[in-house]
Amino acid sequence: MILADKITELRKKHGWSQEELAGQLGVSRQAVSKWESASAIPDLERILKMSQIFEVSTDYLLKEELEQAEVVTTSGEEPEERLRKVSLEEANAFIEQKKRQALPQALSVAAYILCPVLLIFLAGYTELPTARLSEDAAAGIGLVALLLSVGVATVGNLLLGSRMERYEYLKNGSFHLQYGVEGIVRKRQEEMAGHYRICVAAGTFLCITAVLPIFLVMSFLGENEFAGVIAVDFMLILVAVGVFLYVWAGEEWGACQILLQEGEFTPERQGQKPFMKIYWCVVTALYLGVSFWTFDWHRTWMIWPCAGVLSGAIKMILRMKSGKA
Repeated sequence: MILADKITELRKKHGWSQEELAGQLGVSRQAVSKWESASAIPDLERILKMSQIFEVSTDYLLKEELEQAEVVTTSGEEPEERLRKVSLEEANAFIEQKKRQALPQALSVAAYILCPVLLIFLAGYTELPTARLSEDAAAGIGLVALLLSVGVATVGNLLLGSRMERYEYLKNGSFHLQYGVEGIVRKRQEEMAGHYRICVAAGTFLCITAVLPIFLVMSFLGENEFAGVIAVDFMLILVAVGVFLYVWAGEEWGACQILLQEGEFTPERQGQKPFMKIYWCVVTALYLGVSFWTFDWHRTWMIWPCAGVLSGAIKMILRMKSGKA
């Protein structure tokens, strides 16, 4: 087997693209492509580097008669237990991708929260004596707007998720950073810390105070149902803005935490994520089911704060359980 075939085979075995391998070797993707097509030969420095990152001997790479790779390890670890090495180029590319998708990701999450706003408003409007819209027409318009919002947000999430598939190994924690990368990532995280904390503080304030419009209407306007509907819509808008700030600031911050395996992305807490995703899917289904069944949108919003408090308790239980384990 010639060198070109060996490079191709080893690259694919490690699940790397030509661009990813090029980043680790400090060359262009075109250079790797030429090596694999046998139209060029890497220099000795690159051969030695490939021997390290592929964990094979240089003899295997250079001698065509050697068909079986001799695995070279630098510790007592088994080859299959060794983790993927993440270069500075890979880490920067991951952070930049998360930064680029922060705004569309935040907008799609906010769209989920805002999707029933028009439906709630029209439902309350039709109860007014001066309303010029029938209940059926209002429900139809509101449902169309709701489904369009959910559809656009869902498609957006799917497209954003497809762009992150190449970095799935980072989310699973099956990697370690090359020498010097941790310090650079940590420095970048420190630079964005001020902006992140301000957005989180503002988002928290908006989410906590979002119920104030409802309390104010109940205190000063009493049984005015349309005012109560407006208050519910205003509450959803405040929550959407708060969550938008969380997500918008949290994408780049979260990318750094993933690389550093800190916060929500420590190995011990990775196992909690699938459970919590299922939990919030169930909460969303419950909210929509109860809301459509009762058509009482100005009261079913209470499911969300209750679910939020319960999720905090569940997370604490999971942490205590993992700590005992």
